[in-house]
Amino acid sequence: MNEEKVKELLRKKGLRVTSQRLLVLEIMVSHPGEHLTAEEIHDLAKETCPEIGLATIYRTVQVLCDLQIVSKVTFDDGYARYELSGEVSGSGHRHHHAICTGCGKVYSLESDLLDSLEKEVFEKLGFSVTDHEVKLYGLCRECRETNGDGENKERKTDGGF
Repeated sequence: MNEEKVKELLRKKGLRVTSQRLLVLEIMVSHPGEHLTAEEIHDLAKETCPEIGLATIYRTVQVLCDLQIVSKVTFDDGYARYELSGEVSGSGHRHHHAICTGCGKVYSLESDLLDSLEKEVFEKLGFSVTDHEVKLYGLCRECRETNGDGENKERKTDGGF
């Protein structure tokens, strides 16, 4: 989604187009495939706009989530993370994630792995799935090669496959 469409969406919802909102969007666009916390977005925003507050970042990501421009994701580490909603899979669902329990690296899985299951659920139960989320936990290649002894417990992200 380009900046003009975001401006149009904001105006359509009666919201102001502010430099802070555009800055947060620019940060999200310039970090594709990453799952940034509000604090990480804040640190990046302060490089351009030193006076911006963390509360402004939280309010801004909430507005962008409400407009479905940004999605909130959690990886069971106590942090809410944000990614562009434009990274949804072809079926309209969010993409899924594989999370290394050794080093914390997060891989985005771009294909929707559950299309056939959703179809079966609809055919057997008449239940129409509107959304789902899949998180796969395990060890990445690097951690497996070092006997699962991941040194770095900080989460990292990779663009996926």
